[in-house]
Amino acid sequence: MTVLPVALDGVFLARWQFGITTVYHFIQVPLTIGLGLLVAIMQTKWHRSGSEVWLNATRFFGKLFLINFALGVATGIVQEFQFGMNWSEYSRFVGDIFGAPLAVEALLAFFLESTFLGMWIFGWGRVSKAVHLTSIWLAAIGSILSALWILGANSWMQHPVGTFFNPETGRAELDGTGGFIEVVTNPVLFWSFTHVFFTSVFTAGTFVAGISLWWITRAAAAGDEGEREARNIWKPIAKFGAVALLIGGVGTATTGHFQGVEIVELQPMKMAVAEGICVDTEGAAFTVAGFGECPLDDSGDMTRFVTVPGLASFLSHNSFSAEVQGVRDIQDRMVDMLNNNESFTSRYGDASQYDFRPPSMPTFWSFRVMVTLGFVSMITGLVILFGLRGDKLLRNKTVGTLALWSVAFPFIGASAGWIFTEIGRQPWVVYPNLAGALNQDPVGGVLQMTSYAASGAVPGGTVLTSLILFTVLYGGLGVIWFILMRRFVLEGMHFPSHDESDEDSTLAFAY
Repeated sequence: MTVLPVALDGVFLARWQFGITTVYHFIQVPLTIGLGLLVAIMQTKWHRSGSEVWLNATRFFGKLFLINFALGVATGIVQEFQFGMNWSEYSRFVGDIFGAPLAVEALLAFFLESTFLGMWIFGWGRVSKAVHLTSIWLAAIGSILSALWILGANSWMQHPVGTFFNPETGRAELDGTGGFIEVVTNPVLFWSFTHVFFTSVFTAGTFVAGISLWWITRAAAAGDEGEREARNIWKPIAKFGAVALLIGGVGTATTGHFQGVEIVELQPMKMAVAEGICVDTEGAAFTVAGFGECPLDDSGDMTRFVTVPGLASFLSHNSFSAEVQGVRDIQDRMVDMLNNNESFTSRYGDASQYDFRPPSMPTFWSFRVMVTLGFVSMITGLVILFGLRGDKLLRNKTVGTLALWSVAFPFIGASAGWIFTEIGRQPWVVYPNLAGALNQDPVGGVLQMTSYAASGAVPGGTVLTSLILFTVLYGGLGVIWFILMRRFVLEGMHFPSHDESDEDSTLAFAY
């Protein structure tokens, strides 16, 4: 009897719809950013060396890059529409701040990316090699800048800065030019952006290495001509992808660690739930596997299976003996802090009526999925480099198949990372600036709970209908994306016998 009311709850459905569209869209984003950069490097290697290997690699992976880019644009459009539809209260509250970085992203970064990507697609043979090379680099830079501005908006939601709450309008307002500078220099943005950048290189490197190794094992089994193709063409590309994978993996792990240390200070409840810390603890152990949640009283504890002594303290404070905040104590501190915050009490009432824990198991396990798949992918990169050292070729088709399957790991890991980031922020859509709230700074009043951010005028049935339609549509686009990527991966490289800069081949790369 309780299923129907939940199924028609507007806030519940709006959250699901935004989550589904975000995950669908973000599947393409790291590959677009990372593969654009790697394709630009491949073309640079061809431009400098004249080697046909890197020309063919540029064209082959450039084709896959374009397919991914097109689907990423299609899935990203809906996200911005949702702010004014399902989340109008949120848009009204933060529109003065949130709209600025999104506008800059659309007007500067996306136009830069799409304009020069068009020049790159149709410029083969029409412009000089130097101009053509510049166009793919500008397109790659545009995609990176696009991520920067989007992450700037998201980082502000995670940690508001440069703003104040205006009780007369009931809105968050930008604190002048200085406030905008604070928004774009938000400390959360630095680690968030660098983490996403290295994750993108990591994802693209795994993509290039996995596909190339699969082709190595396939070509090496096709006789002498196939072995030459495997050795002379696919092997250097696979090693290039593996190196990018490892550089991206080390960068992702490093930035992720420092980002986690920062989250402990700015969003302690998120990390306490992720690490399974129930009460303030010195030398806290890290729970590798567990179920349940930390209660808000002394009634029990979550079920733990494997723990590592001191590791949670090290991950949080770079010290195995440091004190780590626990869920129950954070809840008490949040209640005391928010009850002394006029902005909160005037809008939401007594803080003691709220549970400030995020959903425990999604936060707990998405963190572990992200970390585990990241390390598995890094091991894959090491195996590829070790297996291809010297004159060796990996010929086992099972190895090639496993390498191809490993391409999915960074996609799943990156999606789990976003699930952790967004679900772990709940029940806030704009997380309070804790230091500002404690110091009675104006920015401390800039906060919003998710349950109050959705569009109250949109009936639950309408949201449910659009949720179903978008899910079916995105599912269809996902199938199309997979079919196209699979088709062109299986098709492999074409090895033209004439100069690619010849005028007769100007549209050879236009599809």
